[in-house]
Amino acid sequence: MATKKTSMFTLTERVTISAVNTDTFATIDLASYVDVGDRQALQVHSVDFIIQGTTATEGVNTAMGGSGALTCQVTDLNRGGSVFADDRALVASMQLIHDTDAFLSQNTDLYPDNYGKGSDDGRYVVNDQLYITAQTKALDTGNNKTINVTVRVNASIVSLTAKDFMAIAIQSTAADN
Repeated sequence: MATKKTSMFTLTERVTISAVNTDTFATIDLASYVDVGDRQALQVHSVDFIIQGTTATEGVNTAMGGSGALTCQVTDLNRGGSVFADDRALVASMQLIHDTDAFLSQNTDLYPDNYGKGSDDGRYVVNDQLYITAQTKALDTGNNKTINVTVRVNASIVSLTAKDFMAIAIQSTAADN
C-alpha cells in the first residue's frame, strides 16, 4: 500500500491550558510532509501525550488544585472542539482523571495510541494540518497555574499508490460531513 520515503521521526507541539472548561487549540503543520501531486502522505505510527504543570517539574495535581479531568485529542480535520471516539477525523486521544487524594488515572482512554511500526501499520494523513484540542475541568487559576500538554507524533513520510491516496482523500473528505 505504501512505500516509505523516510525513517520514523517525531513531530512535537505543546498546548498550554490556562482556563477551566474552555477548549484550547494548537496545530501541527504538515504542509512540508504531505504532497498531493506526488501522492505523499504522513504515516502516523504512534501519538503520546506528556502532561506537566506550570513548569516542567510541577506535578499535574499541583496545577489542577483539586479533582478534575483533563482531555486532549488530535484530529486531521478542524472540528472546532472535542469529538466522539467514532469520528473518522480522530487520530489520537487521551483522558486523565485526578481526584482530591492526588490519585491519577487514565480512565478508559488509554494512551499512548500505537499503530505499529511496520510498513503498512499506521494512520495515514493526507491533510495539511493536525488539530489539537485540550481541556481541563480543574485548574488552580487563583495561583496562576497552567497545564501543559505536549503531543508527540511519531511518523514517517510515505508514497501511496494513486488508488490508495484517492481512497484516503475521499475518506477524509467524507469524514468532514
